[in-house]
Amino acid sequence: MPESRIIVALDYSNETDAWHLINKLEPQLCRLKVGKELFTIAGPRFVEKLVSTGYDVFLDLKFHDIPNTVAQACKAAAGLGVWMLNVHALGGRKMMLAARDAIQTTSTKLIAVTLLTSLDKEDLAEIGLPGQPADIVQRLAHLAYDCGMDGVVCSAQEAIQLRQTLGHSFCLVTPGIRPADAHSGDQKRITTPAQAIINGAHYLVIGRPITQAQDPVLTCERLNAEIAILQS
Repeated sequence: MPESRIIVALDYSNETDAWHLINKLEPQLCRLKVGKELFTIAGPRFVEKLVSTGYDVFLDLKFHDIPNTVAQACKAAAGLGVWMLNVHALGGRKMMLAARDAIQTTSTKLIAVTLLTSLDKEDLAEIGLPGQPADIVQRLAHLAYDCGMDGVVCSAQEAIQLRQTLGHSFCLVTPGIRPADAHSGDQKRITTPAQAIINGAHYLVIGRPITQAQDPVLTCERLNAEIAILQS
């Protein structure tokens, strides 16, 4: 079975519900993303347990603080054995370099968040970032690349240009993924799984379309099959 490109977002408010889904899935089907809510509730031991069961875990805590604080947080996260973790590119060069240095002896991938997919042009202007989201993403992604990040989190709508300018080895992780027949929810810059892969995404973060599906395993299998066809 080829490597799965799907990262299932475990957006649950308690550990019991999360395990109800996890126990149905298998590490060969997908990777798992643990975000702020579940990590706050279940803690580091939950992450370590996921790792011990064979899952690649993306710890999505979006660290954004002074360089030393972020560096120490990244070191602690990598110590849990996670496959990937992230920081905010808006934290700047010094912060990203410190984070990179803190985990350079580990195998954990370090990526940077560019802009949240819930933000559109009007939202960005309101917080003092005028301009097109795609242009801001480009600037932040290039800064992350210069700082030695393994990749960035970006909208799949911006992935095509980033792939062209930053090359194939730079990892693009794309949230805001919705199958054509799914509701968009609170995401604004969304894309279908097939289009995200065509645009150049390495990994697709998918939450509710899988976690709320009647048959999550079948949904994962179908998405993996669609992606495999595009790769062949």
